[in-house]
Amino acid sequence: MLLALSLHVAACVGSTASGERGGIEAGRRLAHDWQKGNCLACHKIPGDARAETSADIGPPLQDIKARFPDRNKLRAQIWDARGANPDTVMPPFGAARILSKGEIDMIVEYLYAY
Repeated sequence: MLLALSLHVAACVGSTASGERGGIEAGRRLAHDWQKGNCLACHKIPGDARAETSADIGPPLQDIKARFPDRNKLRAQIWDARGANPDTVMPPFGAARILSKGEIDMIVEYLYAY
């Protein structure tokens, strides 16, 4: 009985970790997709070898946890950056319905991984 419970707990922990990893991968795909997030058009993402770019329109997307310790502020920035800076050139991804709330959440998970 104890062995069965241990195996069940281990399976649940493993599936959570793989689910989390899948969310990060989904966020990466959205951030790199030129028809969706297209983050690489304006931002470098240091630490992600698949995000090689010389873009410098926006700040590098690094140390996101330190810059945005509150995930809701990062979500708001992606949703519509005009709330923090009315003169921004960043598209209002959520307000303009370029990305859904769920897609923005996936991008937040991806950015928090770096």
